[in-house]
Amino acid sequence: MRSREELKDPKLEARLFASRAGVALMLVVLGFLILFARLFDLQIVMHHNFATLSDRNRISVRPLAPVRGLIFDRNGVLLADNRSVFSLEIIPEKVPDLERTLSELKSMFGLDDDTLEDFRSQLKRARHFERIPLITRLSEEQRARFEVNRYRFPGVSVEGRLVRHYPYGSLFVHVIGYVGRINDQEADSLDAENYRGTHHVGKLGLEKYYEKLLHGRVGYSEVETNALGRVIRVLRNQPSEPGADLHLALDYRLQREADKALGDHRGAVVAIDPQSGEVLALVSKPGYDPNPFVTGISSAAYRKLLASQDRPLFNRALRGQYPPGSTIKPMLGLAGLETGVISPGFTIQDNGWFELPGEDRRYRDWNWKQGGHGKVNLRKAITHSCDTYFYALAVKLGIDRIHEQMRRFGFGETTGIDMHEEVTALLPSREWKRSTRRQPWFPGETVIVGIGQGFWTTTPIQLANATAILANRGTHFRTRVVHAIGKGQQMRELEPQLFEEQPTASMQHMETIRRAMREVNTSGTGARAFRRAPFTSAGKTGTAQLISIGEEEEYVAENIDSRLRDNAMYVGFAPYDHPTIAVAVVVENQGHGGSVAAPVARDVMQAWLSMTGQIKSAGKGH
Repeated sequence: MRSREELKDPKLEARLFASRAGVALMLVVLGFLILFARLFDLQIVMHHNFATLSDRNRISVRPLAPVRGLIFDRNGVLLADNRSVFSLEIIPEKVPDLERTLSELKSMFGLDDDTLEDFRSQLKRARHFERIPLITRLSEEQRARFEVNRYRFPGVSVEGRLVRHYPYGSLFVHVIGYVGRINDQEADSLDAENYRGTHHVGKLGLEKYYEKLLHGRVGYSEVETNALGRVIRVLRNQPSEPGADLHLALDYRLQREADKALGDHRGAVVAIDPQSGEVLALVSKPGYDPNPFVTGISSAAYRKLLASQDRPLFNRALRGQYPPGSTIKPMLGLAGLETGVISPGFTIQDNGWFELPGEDRRYRDWNWKQGGHGKVNLRKAITHSCDTYFYALAVKLGIDRIHEQMRRFGFGETTGIDMHEEVTALLPSREWKRSTRRQPWFPGETVIVGIGQGFWTTTPIQLANATAILANRGTHFRTRVVHAIGKGQQMRELEPQLFEEQPTASMQHMETIRRAMREVNTSGTGARAFRRAPFTSAGKTGTAQLISIGEEEEYVAENIDSRLRDNAMYVGFAPYDHPTIAVAVVVENQGHGGSVAAPVARDVMQAWLSMTGQIKSAGKGH
């Protein structure tokens, strides 16, 4: 038998070992090459991506909500500002169990279901790494209670925010409006990037109309955080741009006087500068406090406002549609003169009633029981508000010419005021009735249009606008609340804007109407209210009937439901020669305009003329 040594082949084994070692070396080299390639890919090629991912773990980009622009009156009185408050906010992605957290916070702070529902609504719209407010206004007690239990609520924190505040509450609510939390519908129409970090938007009034200017531009802040999400340092800031300030033509003092003059009555007062179309005062009563709407009004409180018979949420100045009554007689008289239908000397015999030819129905004058006003021309008809004269004038004009002429005074149209809430009301026409009621226009309907009744409705802002046109001898400016935008040297005043279509009228005819309106306040239906007034003025009273009274029936207020009684109305301007204020007053269900609405207008006029130094000495009357 051969020995083991004799069987070995050293050369073969050496070659085998060498080949195996070579393969192993190649594998090792290949492995190193693969490892090196991977390291090169990670460290060089993909460095930027991984650096970005790493930064995301320690760097967060937070939106910096812009500071909302302020709102001032014409003298710099602050009407809408921003107040610092503490809010309880949640970053959803950092909360392990959101529903459990919400349940515990609800128990801790006694939150209602509406608050939680509002939070969930915001949650659907927001990104999960953004802060969402749960409680927008924490009291000191609530803040202290949370801080003690903060360790139990990862992802929940107390943050300082600026919240809109209206220092004068209900006084300006129907002009300024208010801001409220952004709802789903609004979120779809807003610029999502610019509203990151913003939770409120203008809901009504100037806050809504000038939303883009008031809001400003969002900014961003890059901050480094630790594993717990606490900010270690700020890396970079792109400041937000604050919203523009609004400077109104409104005067806080005049607004307060108008509100006081209207008292506890339901109604509206609108005062306009005829020389520019700027609104000096706009009051709608009753009103409501807008501040609860900013942070979220409770359902019970909101239902109470909705259920109120007095309708405090309703903006009567812009949306209240009232029969204008006799307040439109000066405009109708001017239409008669301008169309040549009547002359200043045209007279009728007023026996207290009017009849259409061939009809037996009598349309009564308010003075019918005393046998009417006798022989009446246009000037006397306006001074003493003779219905019979304007019945006859309306029939002479016809509904087509009435519609055409009254449109020039802004009836049936918006005034162009910088608020979205305004309605057009209704200036009736033959075409309107045919298209809406499928009926022809009847002659009797023209008769009652002549005294501002029937289908005709106007808003207080329209009446003030039309009166300003008369005061300004035919020049028609677009109505506007905001006088200037911006702050400091960058403040930009807005120029008065003329309407393209002006109520054309000869100066002779215009002065005929204006003199008659002056006599209303000196010897006519407004004389008692303006007795011994220390300024000159002109106006027209009105009493708008809300229910029909039969030919032989007598109007007795005590026998009629209080909310169906006549509206008291008045329009006027002062001083007579160079008017600086035109006023419209509507007092709901309070009867005669001369005894109720005219005194309100006098107080407003006198307050304005006194504030602006136009009353030189007390006791200087007409």
